[in-house]
Order: sequence, then C-alpha cells, then structure tokens
Amino acid sequence: MYVYRVVKRRQLASAPCIVLLEVEAPAVAAKVEPGQFVIVRMDEQSERIPLTVMDFDREKGTITIVIQDVGYSSAMINSMEEGSHFLDFVGPLGVPSEIENLGTVVCIGGGLGVAPVYPIARALKEAGNKLISVIGARSADILILEEEMAAISDELVIATDDGSKGVKGFVTNGLEQIIAQGTKIDAIWAIGPVVMMRSVANFTRPLGIKTIVSMNPIMVDGTGMCGACRLSVGDETKFACVDGPEFDGHLVDFDLAMKRLSFYKDEEERAKISKDCDCGKGAQ
Repeated sequence: MYVYRVVKRRQLASAPCIVLLEVEAPAVAAKVEPGQFVIVRMDEQSERIPLTVMDFDREKGTITIVIQDVGYSSAMINSMEEGSHFLDFVGPLGVPSEIENLGTVVCIGGGLGVAPVYPIARALKEAGNKLISVIGARSADILILEEEMAAISDELVIATDDGSKGVKGFVTNGLEQIIAQGTKIDAIWAIGPVVMMRSVANFTRPLGIKTIVSMNPIMVDGTGMCGACRLSVGDETKFACVDGPEFDGHLVDFDLAMKRLSFYKDEEERAKISKDCDCGKGAQ
C-alpha cells in the first residue's frame, strides 16, 4: 500500500488560506509532465479533488500541490501537517503541455493559477524561449510564488486589483503594458479563474496571438466517464480531464463553461441548505 506522506508544508497566504504541500508520490513523480494534474483524497470520508501539479522532483519522488481553502475538504487538506498522509493520490492525469522553442512567450497566472503555470513557464524557459511572466491577485498579501516566478523569468510583471503591488488592475492590464512596449509575443499561456482566462483570450484574439488556457471545470472521476467536465471547444464537445486541461483559448466557449460552473455551484448551495435543514429537523 502506498503512503502519500506530506514531507513539506508551507503557507503562502492566510486569508484566504493558501497552502503548498510537497507529497511523496514516486510513481506519479516518475511520469508527470508540466500541465498535468492529480486527483487527491485525504481519507475515506473526503471528496475527490483535482489539482494541477505545481512542481515535481523525480529524484526525491515528490509532487508539489497548492490548494486554497474554499470548502470543507480543501480546509481539511490545508490543515494537514508534515508527516500526515493522503489516502489517494492519483495521476498523472490529462495531456501534458506542448513545450517547444517558439521565441518569446508570456505565461500568465491569476490568483491560484500562478501555481499551475509555474512548471509550464519553467519548461518553456528551459526549451530556449524568452519568458515574460505576468502574475496577479486581488492584493499583494495574497500574491503567491512571486520569488519562484521571478527566478525563472526574463521579465516579471505583477498586477493587483487594488494597486497594492505592481500594475493597478488585472493581468490583462499587465499584458497590455508588455504589448505597448512593442514586444512581439509568439504564444501565451493563461491559467486562473475562468473569467480571467476569457478576458485574456478576448484580448489576444484580435491580435492573433496564440493563447492556451487550462480549464478547471468540475471533475469527478478524472477519466472522462462521468462527463461532468465537458466543454465546448470549436463547436466540439471535449472533456477537460482527458482532452485537456489545456485548450486553444480562442476556441473555448467560456460563456457555456461559466454557466456550467454556476450550475454546479448552485447545486452545491442547494445541497448544503437541504442538509442544514435536515439536520435542524433531526435536532428538534
């Protein structure tokens, strides 16, 4: 039986709580490539959570993930200490990023998206590209992995919604600043909230700049069987877990993706309300 032990824990932000965990998973670390993801389960009572890999070390046999506290299961994972372990750590899943020397590339990470864009950016730099990175957050106190991104980038642009660090505004404002300098961009990778990726794709479409996004819809099994992660890409139905998670941002139907995310969120809220009501009745 595999023991997926947490060997390192690092808190990246406190509110919301964002935690980096380095986990022993030799079989996954031996095969994982940038752009792929894992599905983790803390114990038998926990839900399955898909997480894009932030880093990996083949020699140590470890996988690094970053998770934000957005609900019960993620809060439980974020409370894990060094020495604790996951029951399940499945991967690598999904299609790896296509890494090649394209010239000048821009890697954009918004919010928690900085974590999954990091290994892609590093691989692109190692392939010989000039790497310009744009990372953003609502404010400076929840900006993550700035030092790591700076270390691998030829140029790093920071954007915060409130202007507490770098460009005041969104990552698209940072990208606009780069383009205004006359920089010729050969390709862009953008990872973050769906609304952010849609904004980047809408911005680059008229400019004709190849834009890759990493879609993170609701997933259940991670093998394409459940259909929960289906997307419309270029008028074709795709499944993010087996066909992605990366897709041409100019072909993704973001409006449909956002409607589906909203639907599942509403279902979760209704289930929570129903559960709370049932518990209340039982206590009477």
